Amino acid sequence: MSNEFSGKTAIISGAAGGIGLALAEALAQQGMNIVMGDIDAAALAESGDALRAKGYKVLTCALDVTNYAQWEDVVSSATAEFGKVHMVVNNAGVGGTPGKIEDTEHETWQWVMDVNVMGVLYGAQACVPAIKAHGEGGWVLNVASMAGMMGMPYAGAYCASKAAVVSMTESWFAELQPHNIHASVLCPAFVKTRIHESYRNRQQKYAVAAEKRIDKEKLQAGAKAASMAVESGIPASMLAERVVEALVSKQMYIYTHPNYRKVTAGRFKAIDKAFVDSEQSPTVGHLINDDIVTF
Repeated sequence: MSNEFSGKTAIISGAAGGIGLALAEALAQQGMNIVMGDIDAAALAESGDALRAKGYKVLTCALDVTNYAQWEDVVSSATAEFGKVHMVVNNAGVGGTPGKIEDTEHETWQWVMDVNVMGVLYGAQACVPAIKAHGEGGWVLNVASMAGMMGMPYAGAYCASKAAVVSMTESWFAELQPHNIHASVLCPAFVKTRIHESYRNRQQKYAVAAEKRIDKEKLQAGAKAASMAVESGIPASMLAERVVEALVSKQMYIYTHPNYRKVTAGRFKAIDKAFVDSEQSPTVGHLINDDIVTF
């Protein structure tokens, strides 16, 4: 096999199932060595064995993405096994608990932000130096969501975390270009995964004391709605095929659901209207001809 991925190595977090596993197989089909990291040891072992049985080169590593030391261990293991690291796929993520502003526990917000935001930061911080080291270039692929492009009622923590991932990627895109490292952010709508069951791997440090937990009926109602939405989604294998396609064409934003274009278009229209209002403002309108300051 001869392509830009063949013989190179990808580290993928949250790779035991769902989007992570689908991406692992899709990239393995392109000839990549795959390093699968996940917090679920049993599922990771099973998924790793399944890919090896298909003839793919796979290394599995325990990985809690909120633990930076474990990220360092994964990079060391990947380098020892395959020599170099060329790609990091920051896929691991959790959905949190749907609910009103006043109903969401602080521990849940911390869990979502630590996994979905700090986990992405840690992955980049651990892997990018290894990618830079060999000078061959590579990829940073961050998995966000359409929720990062649009706010949704009762999902504040999740939307905020995914919006952060979009912004981080936009920053890193420019920063990494001189090193021939391509940064992309994946923003799918609903995909058939188990993200609505992400509480199954919730770490003890984010546990909520019994007296602080929100009403169980509210939790169940939110979980049911999330489950129905996820089950209506596209197969993870379709998403993975789209990702490979978009990486080849060097897309920064990777979309899987073109029907959502109208949603982002509405947002951009509202933003543009707000700028028109500022231009007409007697307070700040005079700034329209000032130079744009960038770093």
